[in-house]
Amino acid sequence: MSYLTEYNKSIASPEVFWAEKAEALEWFKKPEQILSKDENGVDRWFADGELNTAYLALDYHVKNGRAGQVALYYDSPVTASKQQYTYKELLDQVARFAGVLKRHGVGKGDRVVIYMPMVPEAVVAMLACARLGAVHSVVFGGFAAHELAVRIDDAKAKVVVTASCGVEIQKIIPYKPLLDQAVELSAHKPQKCIIFQRPQVTAEMISGRDLDWNEEMAAAEPADCAAVKATDPLYILYTSGTTGRPKGVVRDNGGHAVALKYSMKAIYDMNPGEVFWAASDVGWVVGHSYIVYGPLLAGLSTVLYEGKPVKTPDAGAFWRVVQEYGVKALFAAPTALRAIKKADPESECLKPYDLSSLKTIYMAGERLDPPTYHWVRDLLGLPVVDHWWQTETGWAICSNLMGIEPKQAKAGSVTMPVPGYNVRILDSEGNEVGPNEQGAVAIKLPLPPSCLPTIWGDFERFRSGYLSAFPGYYVSGDGGYKDEDGYVFIMGRTDDVINVAGHRLSTGEMEGVVASHAAVAECAVIGVNDPLKGQMPVGLMLLKDGVEIDEGQLQAELVRMVRQEIGAIACFKKAIVVKRLPKTRSGKILRKILRQIAAGEQYTIPSTIDDPASLPEIYDIMSDHGLIAE
Repeated sequence: MSYLTEYNKSIASPEVFWAEKAEALEWFKKPEQILSKDENGVDRWFADGELNTAYLALDYHVKNGRAGQVALYYDSPVTASKQQYTYKELLDQVARFAGVLKRHGVGKGDRVVIYMPMVPEAVVAMLACARLGAVHSVVFGGFAAHELAVRIDDAKAKVVVTASCGVEIQKIIPYKPLLDQAVELSAHKPQKCIIFQRPQVTAEMISGRDLDWNEEMAAAEPADCAAVKATDPLYILYTSGTTGRPKGVVRDNGGHAVALKYSMKAIYDMNPGEVFWAASDVGWVVGHSYIVYGPLLAGLSTVLYEGKPVKTPDAGAFWRVVQEYGVKALFAAPTALRAIKKADPESECLKPYDLSSLKTIYMAGERLDPPTYHWVRDLLGLPVVDHWWQTETGWAICSNLMGIEPKQAKAGSVTMPVPGYNVRILDSEGNEVGPNEQGAVAIKLPLPPSCLPTIWGDFERFRSGYLSAFPGYYVSGDGGYKDEDGYVFIMGRTDDVINVAGHRLSTGEMEGVVASHAAVAECAVIGVNDPLKGQMPVGLMLLKDGVEIDEGQLQAELVRMVRQEIGAIACFKKAIVVKRLPKTRSGKILRKILRQIAAGEQYTIPSTIDDPASLPEIYDIMSDHGLIAE
């Protein structure tokens, strides 16, 4: 099958295309209405179909010969523990926990907040909600009480499921005090809280409200799967943001299952029985799509890893997991590979491991800079697939389709649009631009299955935020271009474009040059106000471990490199070494806050920040260099 044949069919005849893909699922009631409009005028897929996502992920495989296959490998270097669950064992756990929830009044359409670390019980809770037709909302374990409260309030959760603690390398984070504070803060009070007690910390229980996971499971009767409409919500996932107002992305059951089942073969080239590892967290969309639902829908074995790319115990952690479980495809954020590169520049920690099972590395979550792309490809001698997607879509918008027709990769490019996504590059007037011309990356409607149909409880926010800028298009918020071969290059958020003396320049492009220096492990380039040129770029850099270089010499070398690669027009003249960059827990550098600091603006510290102490440190450095606007 050729990519163009598949892609063109998906754009010219989307209903025919997705009706065929829907045949891969066992529906309780097969859809006849493939594409229709809802009451808000939004395109919806398979509206008259009925199914159950947990049935498709577990029961279907148990009934069709995979009962004894491993569904889930749990590997926790931070607690020195490992477990594995066959499809039959995972089904038994999920059906029983669904029975627990059902006994406490949870049914179709009710919301359950899951505030859990990376433990199998988090996966069980998600699938148990899906089994009942309840709507789960996973909140990243360890989020502050206020942020948890806001999400409990917005979702109006009937039940909260949590664990007594999370474990971060050497640090224990008790969750129960955070939950108690969150419930106290929230206007909406959950009826019950179910607590999974971990041996590292025993949570104190509140009589009448709190229930012990193990006691409840021992007394529970397994629950059957509920039939839900394809357009019924499967989950709400709150996106990270710098405002206090939650933005709950809604994912439906039918389109999500069809798209993810299709993606596992088309994008990731995975076949039933093979091992897939997404090195993410169930609190993020990657964890939802590619630790839990995608692999299980496709009959794979998936890895749930409670650890880090480094320090658990060293920079060989990822390579150990690949060898131990025979991982065929590894999906990680570029920041994870940069952390390995920084901690182990000579790749000594790779040498003990046999990676012969590994066929492809996939990266997403942030821009994959060309130096990191080349480093990983050269180190492993394997295809590296940079693919681009969003929490809002639930699966890739652009990728190299390894299961259909692998293309020659281009560093810095996410290759081509995935079937179903009619990707266009638009100027400020909404007109499509030519090759190699940057603009707003937009998707012509209809969006393919799995993409959000609304924001939970706030359709107007969805309409104004995504659909209003260019009528007939979904606006991604990212900027980029297509080259003469149709390859898509995502250059970063549209506000990562700076205006230097009237020239619009991509900071992402400059970051690619800076990151290619042998001494630089990671970097961010931001625009700072300049009275003469409007804005000037400034590079903030982390050095590789063990590297010593004169900062003045490094700056001179980087200025020369940017001049050679981009031109004098970039006006890149300042590069500063920092000890750390402010990041979210998923590894994204908080560039917007860096810009706000430089502009002397007020900013809100986001709930997703990994290291709040990095902000005053960055402020002092920028102030010392005279970069903060008065």
